[in-house]
Amino acid sequence: MIVAATVAAVPLAVLPAVASPAAASPADPPLPGSPVAGAPPAAAPVTAPSPAPTTAPAVRDGETQPVHSRADALTETVFVEVAGVDSDADGLPDRVAVDIMRPKATASGLKVPVIMEASPYYAGGNDVPNHVVDLDGSDPAGMEYRRNKFDDLRDEMFGVDGLDVARAEAPPFRGYYDNYFVPRGYAVALVENLGSGRATGCPTTGLPNETAGPKAAIDWLNGRARAFDAAGNEVKAGWSTGNVGMIGVSYNGTLPNAVAATGVKGLKAIVPIAAISSWYDYYRANGGVLAPGGYQGEDADVLARYVLTRADAQKACGAFVDAIERDQDRVTGDYSDFWDRRNYLDDVRKVRAAVFLVHGLNDWNVKTKQAVQWWDALAERNVPRKIWLHQGGHFNPFSYAGRNAEWLRQLHHWFDHHLYGLSNGIMNEPQADVESGPGRWERHASWPLPGTEDVRLHLAPGSGGRNGTLDVGRSRDRAVESFVDQSVRTAELLAENAEATDPNRLAYLSAPLTRDTRLSGTPEISVRASFKGGRSPYLTALLVDYGTDARAYGDVVYGDTPVCYGQGVAGDTGCARLAEHVTVTAPYKIITRGWIDVRNRHSASRTDLLREGRFYNFGFDLQPNDHVFKAGHRIGVVLLSTDRDFTLRLPPGTGVSVEPARTSVRLPLVGGRSVLR
Repeated sequence: MIVAATVAAVPLAVLPAVASPAAASPADPPLPGSPVAGAPPAAAPVTAPSPAPTTAPAVRDGETQPVHSRADALTETVFVEVAGVDSDADGLPDRVAVDIMRPKATASGLKVPVIMEASPYYAGGNDVPNHVVDLDGSDPAGMEYRRNKFDDLRDEMFGVDGLDVARAEAPPFRGYYDNYFVPRGYAVALVENLGSGRATGCPTTGLPNETAGPKAAIDWLNGRARAFDAAGNEVKAGWSTGNVGMIGVSYNGTLPNAVAATGVKGLKAIVPIAAISSWYDYYRANGGVLAPGGYQGEDADVLARYVLTRADAQKACGAFVDAIERDQDRVTGDYSDFWDRRNYLDDVRKVRAAVFLVHGLNDWNVKTKQAVQWWDALAERNVPRKIWLHQGGHFNPFSYAGRNAEWLRQLHHWFDHHLYGLSNGIMNEPQADVESGPGRWERHASWPLPGTEDVRLHLAPGSGGRNGTLDVGRSRDRAVESFVDQSVRTAELLAENAEATDPNRLAYLSAPLTRDTRLSGTPEISVRASFKGGRSPYLTALLVDYGTDARAYGDVVYGDTPVCYGQGVAGDTGCARLAEHVTVTAPYKIITRGWIDVRNRHSASRTDLLREGRFYNFGFDLQPNDHVFKAGHRIGVVLLSTDRDFTLRLPPGTGVSVEPARTSVRLPLVGGRSVLR
């Protein structure tokens, strides 16, 4: 993550997009993705293109063309009634506020599809304290986690403005969708979700009432729901074709998953970026209470309080949010009905929209499991789909230098195909775009990569003061190795020295690899271990690449030359500075990790106490990834208990004993076992 570890609060701090610069873009803006020499002149007018057609989009070479004027676009705000939902119990149906921008020609007969971004963040957020995670009493006030992270994540997710306009001066349409897509014959709709800003109802961190908000907006665009203007007059969407595509990052990307899982008619395509598919896997892992990376102490109630920005918030929704805090269960971490009602995988069979999934391989906020389990479930049902996996963190591809033009091309063709029905070949292109290393992009027929096979590597105990080994062969040495949990050093510090043993962890390393070895998919580990003394219930496994290399960790740096997307107007140029990976030459990197509350060895839904000193088998998954271990490097598995940046921190002292010969890790490797010969 780019955000410093001391940043607190809410995990999905998302805005609709980067605040737009105050000056207008040039009258003849550059092609998508091309740089401009400097900042556009202040308030330069946009020359209106030729008159727009009134019955059909302008198409050339399979693409919609920018024949409409962004400067002349029509805007309106409607309040859509969410029929059957009264989450604030005021006796009236909840309503969501929808800001709409559409081509001027829609006033004279043109019907257009809609690109929609739903968000609980348009009105900002509240400063909310996180839960205390140092359960040894060292941080009784939890103060190091109390900072509001909303602005801290903003640049990371949406890039940096080309002209650095004050954010308070930004107009409602602060992203690039209006600048690029409205001239091409699309409407853009921004849905302010329940409990936030001008909407009514209550936020619930993923319950069906939140999903019902943008779903109702889609129903209205198809004539199945009612909407009203600020004066209370009913408003129809006669300009809409009824075809809708949803897009967004983080929470804004999670809502497309949720709405698609309702099977609503009219939602033709979604683009979930850094999105959640199951809220349990955001705040929990295999029975353990877990934090989004960098935001210790965060939980479902904190997020709900953060986005509760509607009028009379506490009076309307205070009891509702208090119930979230009560029912989320930060004691056992068990999967329950509370979490099952927030699991969109349960309804993936209803998805009828095509899915273009995007996720960062270094995103420890919304972890990669969220994307991959959704991807796998869609694949089982043959849902039309594409996937982008990049080396960034919690990030929007619009901001990537060197790849943003290709992103925009694919996104444009994706919406043209699914919302306008154009035959542009997008669904015949390779299904997966993967950045296996900083700047190393490849296209593949599918993901995990074709030819991937599971390979089981066995652990063996160390000897002579050396760490253990990792190999395809099973060890006959039945020695037991032990470590003592501590909660002060981070996993990175515990993993950094591959050559030395450490009393607070165990490490097992392969021989130097003879060729490049590619991981593609979800690793799993099975550990034979016992616990004695102490209170920590966690077992953490790290998969580490040992070998000096230039590595990306998700950090980016922004260039000075703006890039403009489509047409700009005064106050909204649609220009931004692009980001490049920050690489660090380092002798190792934790590629992925996984966690389990050992009391949940049978099921994430059930806590079973252990007998002290007795050995048990603990099987659990690590976060999915796509990574190349270079020839000469070594694959490492590191075992520890408390993961300071993710798990609760109990008093140190828990003793953990491991039987390496009865412990193994399963790695999905391209080429299977043959690559390890």
